[in-house]
Amino acid sequence: MVYAKSEDNKNWKKHMMSFVCVCIASLIMSANIKSFVRAGNLIPGGFTGLSLLIQRASLEFLNINLPYSMINILLNAGPAFIGFKLIGKKFTGYSVMMIVLNSILVDIIPVTPITYDPLLVSVFGGILNGIAIVIALHGKASSGGTDFIAIYLSNKLKQPSWNIIFGINVIILITASLTFGFEEAMYSIIFQFVSTQVIERFHQRDQQVTLFIITSVPEEIERKLMVYTHHGITRFEGKGCYLKEDKTLLYTVVGADEVKDVITFVKKEDPKVFVNIVKSSGVKGNFYQEPLE
Repeated sequence: MVYAKSEDNKNWKKHMMSFVCVCIASLIMSANIKSFVRAGNLIPGGFTGLSLLIQRASLEFLNINLPYSMINILLNAGPAFIGFKLIGKKFTGYSVMMIVLNSILVDIIPVTPITYDPLLVSVFGGILNGIAIVIALHGKASSGGTDFIAIYLSNKLKQPSWNIIFGINVIILITASLTFGFEEAMYSIIFQFVSTQVIERFHQRDQQVTLFIITSVPEEIERKLMVYTHHGITRFEGKGCYLKEDKTLLYTVVGADEVKDVITFVKKEDPKVFVNIVKSSGVKGNFYQEPLE
């Protein structure tokens, strides 16, 4: 009974975290669209950019002002269905919440340009866009569209795939340039590049780190660490060359976002533990990753 209650509290906190992250990310992304993106007439890439592109084209060529919310929600219906089937129900549910909330806020928030300098608009707009997506991903959600593709590929390939999506977005932007001019498209590519680098830098779920843990109390650490991380551990026996003491090397690979918690955990078991942290370019084989559900 106590365990069930503890699990309920844990799940409730996760839901609250996701809800708060979705709200904050939606607000940042919407404000960014109505300030930096609108000021520079940028096409942010992905389905957000496609929605803005359709809205702008309908206004310029058909003199019809379509609501951003209607376009964005309709475009994301297909990717949301794919995400529901291939990624996870809860993740897709929170992503749909962000898509709807972001779409409505874009229609409500007034246009408030901060600067019209195209380079400043591209750089700072890209930073804000990247931050919004990182916050959403932290809350187990996304901004929809190509984000679903990026996350699916990252889970499948066991490595970040945001640069692949950047390449797809560049193709979309080049296509847009044929209609609205190359200058705006080139600044939009800068916007998208900056946004992608922010995501790569701060979203570490898809990055792996190798830990070499040298300890004198391996039994306690290896048993508890496997339960704590769900990652496998390989054990090597050896001898320290300085004090000639018997030592054990525990080799394991964890997610980059887990490193801080794992270090704190092993230090509690062995205050004298020595840990060498090495960034892994990728892993092959079975590697546990916490599901997005």
